[in-house]
This record gives sequence, structure tokens and C-alpha cells, in this order.
Amino acid sequence: MSFLNKAEFTNIIDATPLVSIDLVIENLSNEVLLGYRKNRPAKGYWFVPGGRILKDESMDNAFKRLTLAELGTEFSRCQAEFLGPYEHFYEDFVFGEGVSTHYVVMGYKIMCDIDINTLPNAQHGKYKWFTKKEMLSNETVHKHSKWYIE
Repeated sequence: MSFLNKAEFTNIIDATPLVSIDLVIENLSNEVLLGYRKNRPAKGYWFVPGGRILKDESMDNAFKRLTLAELGTEFSRCQAEFLGPYEHFYEDFVFGEGVSTHYVVMGYKIMCDIDINTLPNAQHGKYKWFTKKEMLSNETVHKHSKWYIE
């Protein structure tokens, strides 16, 4: 299991859907954790944490890796509620424009309180807890993140 080089990954994104996991983190006040995306796709939008599953990586191992990388704490899938499969389509891709991105996403909800000041910043420049009403009314919250609470 490894990450691909830029040329290989571009070819894959151009030819196939990617499989990923999105994490809907809800605190005890019923607010949802969103990060402000620094990278494409969905750059410049508030989005739930998550990431893709790597080749030869089980969903259980991907879940543990992604929760640790995105939240700073490792969770297992048995600690989460499966929300179902979703499809996300983007006109751009991680390296720019000219290639569209198609994700098949497994959505999971985890109930926990997290200190947003301790979260990693690889994908998101800042974090914020949103009420569900704020999420739905805010134009900078990406539509794909809104789908998880609608």
C-alpha cells in the first residue's frame, strides 16, 4: 500500500472513480466539525474530514489511518455509524484543472468532542463547529458536506 506519483495518480483520477471515506464528526452539542479546504477538489469550502482508501488497504485500516491523520485520534469503524454510500463529482482534481474527479464515498458519523486547536492542518487551514442550520445556510459549506445532514 502506497501513494502514487503525480503522473500515475492523474491517469487514475482521469480514468476511474476513487473510493474514499468521509467523517461526519458530531459533538455533544449536535454541531458538526468542518475544515476549510486548502487543496483541490473543494478548495476554499468548508468540508467534512476524510480521504481516499489506498490500494491493498482494508476499509478498517483506512478508517484508522484517516481518523488519525485527519483528527489526530485513531477510531475504528465499529465506533462509527455508517451513513451510506455517496457520489461526489468535481470539475477539477488535486493537481489543478483539466481532469474531473469522481469519488464513491462511504460516509460515517462519529459522536465525540474534539479540541479543534489540536487538529492536523494538512488538508484544512482551519476548523469550526457548525450547527446543522448554519451548515445548510452557509454558501461556503460544500454541498457534498451538506448532504450528510439533509
